[in-house]
Amino acid sequence: MHTLRVYRALAGAALRTEAQYRANLGLWILGGVAYQGVGFAFIWVVIRQFGTLAGWPLGEIAFLYGMRLAAHAIFAVPFGELFGIDYIIREGRFDRYLIRPVNPFIQVITGRLRLQTLGDVAGGFTLLAVAARLVPVAWTPASIAYLIAALLGGALIEAGLQTIISALAFRMLSVTSLRIFTYNILTAFGGYPLSILPAAARFGLTFIIPHAFIAYFPATILLGRSHQLAVPAALAAAAPATGAVLFTAALWLWHRQINRYTSSGH
Repeated sequence: MHTLRVYRALAGAALRTEAQYRANLGLWILGGVAYQGVGFAFIWVVIRQFGTLAGWPLGEIAFLYGMRLAAHAIFAVPFGELFGIDYIIREGRFDRYLIRPVNPFIQVITGRLRLQTLGDVAGGFTLLAVAARLVPVAWTPASIAYLIAALLGGALIEAGLQTIISALAFRMLSVTSLRIFTYNILTAFGGYPLSILPAAARFGLTFIIPHAFIAYFPATILLGRSHQLAVPAALAAAAPATGAVLFTAALWLWHRQINRYTSSGH
């Protein structure tokens, strides 16, 4: 509870700082919505040309894409500053985090709130709300609860991956290429059923970079397409819990790797 109160205080201060530049914030949000809209428009053109994608019609693809975007947005608003850990370390700013009586991880993620990610929030949740009306899902309290758990779990998976990469920065100083590679993988395949990919790619996106657990597995369960899975349905259904496990392990690694931190001397 103490950590939560500290996070709320620091995040609130960062929010007030960002909110001072309202015109810039508005442009960032519009840009984010436009960027995500272009990504879905490409998928729409493909499905319009071929009718379905691996047997998934446009409504189901939109639902999968919306889940991926919504989960990413839940991750990006509180954890977006992890993308800047390279600069924080190289510029010596991390030294200050170590001498303050606050968890360094909390200080990093509240150093700045990247509110341009609200474009992802607007785009992702709007698309998900529209698509939820188009898919053959009985929206009972249980299915709604599973959807919410899946979105939170997907956000924690991405947070876990980025925390692991950030932890490596204490050894490597620069992890930009690894971060961009991982982000591009998640973005490139976020709106597509993994069944369209070769077996080797499906394995890699399930057990090496756990992309499948973010949106594809939960969407497949909700849409009743578990017969298309290359893994046991029980494993796919447990996707929301995977996020909590991965993020917990990532935080453990982060705190272990802090011992490898060496000040830049700035």
